[in-house]
This record gives sequence, structure tokens and C-alpha cells, in this order.
Amino acid sequence: MTGPAVASGVRFDLRRAPFAEIPEAAQYTACLEMARWADERGFQAITISEHHGVDFVSAPTVLAGLLLGTTRRAHVTVGALLVPLHDPIRLAEQIATLDVTSGGRFTIVAGLGYRHDEFAMAGVARDRRGSIFEEHLDVLRRAWTGEPFDWQGRTVVVRPTPTSPVEQLIWVGGSVRRSAERAARLRLPFFTMSVDPVLGEVYREECEKVGYANGAFMYPTGPAFVHVAEDPDRAWEAIAPYALYDAMSYRTWQTGDHDNPIAVDATTVDGLKASGMWAVVTPEECVDLAHHQGFVSLHPLMGGMPPEWGWESLQLYVDRVLPRL
Repeated sequence: MTGPAVASGVRFDLRRAPFAEIPEAAQYTACLEMARWADERGFQAITISEHHGVDFVSAPTVLAGLLLGTTRRAHVTVGALLVPLHDPIRLAEQIATLDVTSGGRFTIVAGLGYRHDEFAMAGVARDRRGSIFEEHLDVLRRAWTGEPFDWQGRTVVVRPTPTSPVEQLIWVGGSVRRSAERAARLRLPFFTMSVDPVLGEVYREECEKVGYANGAFMYPTGPAFVHVAEDPDRAWEAIAPYALYDAMSYRTWQTGDHDNPIAVDATTVDGLKASGMWAVVTPEECVDLAHHQGFVSLHPLMGGMPPEWGWESLQLYVDRVLPRL
């Protein structure tokens, strides 16, 4: 008898600490090479994100297209894509194109966004982000019918039309009660970075109220950063500056209405370890972790750390962990 299947993934946000030696172009190249390598060895998921004006993925649909083009089986997710900052017609065309050319291997987690600087940079009113978000999701749905429709006083027709159902193309993101209620009302799956179990209950209750029977809910179940090493203590010593930069700078981006367990208050390695969001583990410990949470996502370029460290972690995972899953 075999145990339950365990999924493996890699994620990239392409952050670079000020002291990182890898050039930006080399980091993007390494991202594509690692994604292709992981796909060839059976990894099922590749995840990227979006932020603007900082060291982060800023063109998520472009990068997703490159990742889908260099892989053959893995599913690519943008989690989250900041919908209010995009033109919804262009976004509809981009998502549909990625869907039909990849064989349905693309999904976005639709996010509202929260960083004030990003809204100022995009010229979008942050205090209207909720209504803009819902309007844009409505535009996406209408666009993907392939039929002409009116929006902002003009007639729009979008081609191509996706072959995947809307519920596969879009999950609604968010980390507060209103996010869960919105996802149910929009009749879409809900993905949250909050670990508050109440949000799941709110989503299920709202789904029942609106008669949405296909509701699905996902939330974090384990570390956001996993690195496999023969000697975790030695690996932590090398990785520590990149991890602390990643955690401490990300924390400064958060706003009062944004709940994210990755945004820890830690200022020391011991604090990162205690958060449970950062794990440097032996192959044997990684096997136990994988069986416990059902999914492992490696972050092989975290903080702009040298790619060779990420490659060592990936190789150990494939050689010593994956065969035991």
C-alpha cells in the first residue's frame, strides 16, 4: 500500500539583498534554468509573485509565459497577481493566451495589493481597490466568453478565449474576513496567506449562503522557505544574511490590514527558526516534513543567495527526498 501523494514545487520572487553578488539578469536566467530542471524531474508546481518599485517580480505574466515555455508539465501560479494595478482587458488577453498555449497550466491568485507606493506608482486610488478589483474580475469573466461587451463606453472583444474554466484560472486571495466573503460572493476558490482558521469557516458559510457548491479553500500549512542541506547548521550560517534581509525588509511593506505569517518580526536567525516559516533541514527531516504537510516548496534563489546553494538543495531533494515520497 502506498501513502498519500506528496506534491513538490519551487517558488521564485527574485528578491536581491543589497549585498547579493548575483546580477539581476543572471538571477532571472537561473530562475528559468531551475524551473526547467525541476519540471524534468517531476516537480508539479512553480509559483511566482508580484510587487513593484522594489526587488521583486514586476511583470508576472511575462515571466509566467517564459516559465510555461521552458517547462512541459508543471503548473505555474502567480500568487498573487495584483489585479487593480492592471488593465483588465490586457490582463484577460494575457491570461487567455497563457492558458491556451500551456494546455491549462496557468492560474492566478487575484490579489488586491496593499503597498501604498505601488498604488501611487500605478496612479490607482488605493481606497478604491476593492471596487476596482471586483470590476476587473467581472471584466475578465465577460471577456473570456469571446462575445462583444461594453466597458467604459467602448465595445470590447477578447481573443483568444481560454479553454480552462474560470475557477481554474482564478483564485481570490486575501487575508481578512472581507476577502473570504468576497471570494464566496464572486463564486471563486479562496487562497489566503493567513493561518487564522476563522477565515475558512467564514468562506464556507458564505458559500452556503450564495449557493456556491464548488468552493475550495487553501491556506499555509508549513514553512514558506525550505532548504535541504547535509549540515543545516552550516547552511544556516551561510544563508542567514539573505534570510534576515528577506524577512526584515518584507516586514516593512506590511500594512495594518494585511495578515501574513511570512512577515515575521524576527531580527535574528533564532527568531526566523522559531517562526516556523523558515526551515533548513536534512534530507531525512525533509521527508518527514513532506509527509506531514503534503507539499514542499523550495525557494532556491531566496534573497539573491548564490544559485549554487539553491542547486545543492534541489539536487539533494531529488536524490534523497523525492524517491521516498
